[in-house]
Amino acid sequence: MLTFTIAESDHCRSLESFLRNLLPGAPLAYLGKIVRGGHLTINGRPATPRAILVSGDKVALKESGRTRELLGAEPPSLDILYEDDRIVVVNKPPGLPVHRTAETELTLADLAQDFMSRRGTPVKLRPVNRLDRGTSGATILAKSATSAGIFGRFVKETGLGKLYLAVADGKLPAAGTIDAPLEGKEAQTRYRTLFQGKGSALLLVTPITGRMHQIRKHLALTGHPVRGDRRYRGTPLADYPGHCLHAFLVSFRHPVSGEEIAIHAPLPRHLLDQLRQLSGDFYPALVQSLSDLPSP
Repeated sequence: MLTFTIAESDHCRSLESFLRNLLPGAPLAYLGKIVRGGHLTINGRPATPRAILVSGDKVALKESGRTRELLGAEPPSLDILYEDDRIVVVNKPPGLPVHRTAETELTLADLAQDFMSRRGTPVKLRPVNRLDRGTSGATILAKSATSAGIFGRFVKETGLGKLYLAVADGKLPAAGTIDAPLEGKEAQTRYRTLFQGKGSALLLVTPITGRMHQIRKHLALTGHPVRGDRRYRGTPLADYPGHCLHAFLVSFRHPVSGEEIAIHAPLPRHLLDQLRQLSGDFYPALVQSLSDLPSP
């Protein structure tokens, strides 16, 4: 058996996503065969693809010539959280735009398409949900114009369940709702304070509506902007490539299969560093608590 200890970089990752990143060149059918065939365990117990891993877990994979051949020498360039025949959900790093804003700019779609091509499954990808350049986390890309149309209509008519994590400046109430129009349209954001530090707090944020920059604007309106968000007067962070806002969990009923899907996006290293500074001795318990957050 091959045994792997889950690190912070994979905390709250699904087993399915962990396996995809562990064997980046493996066909989807082969990955499914591994899970269905009982070749995986978590802490000695049989595993399911959607099981959520936490740091310190032990994942054991039955060793074979094929798995040894497919093991990646280093993490793949694209962090895949979920994939099927119609969409791929990736964990966007902070500072990378989803779509092109300059002629020579590298985008998430470019990076994903290049990865797919090198993997032997070339496809033209189209964003379904768009995160701001500085925001990290779960981003849905459709694999065809038809799938983009199906998921685009679904998002417009039904919406996605979304949970964001944000580090905001200042001292905040235990919970609150920000109800303030943006660009002349109704906008509402709910939040809960998960941990209050000396100069900032970690928030669990749920956007009820979907206006541009809604979370960032609403928190700035309350006097508690997202840390690192220079545009809305957040405390500058010299070594952070974006701002401390992360699309941590997205959920939806698949418009084709009807399956209920909830996808977690592990936190980027830069945001984990901010939590370490924020919570000090409470950091391990705070990070572990993220695995207990409910699906939106």
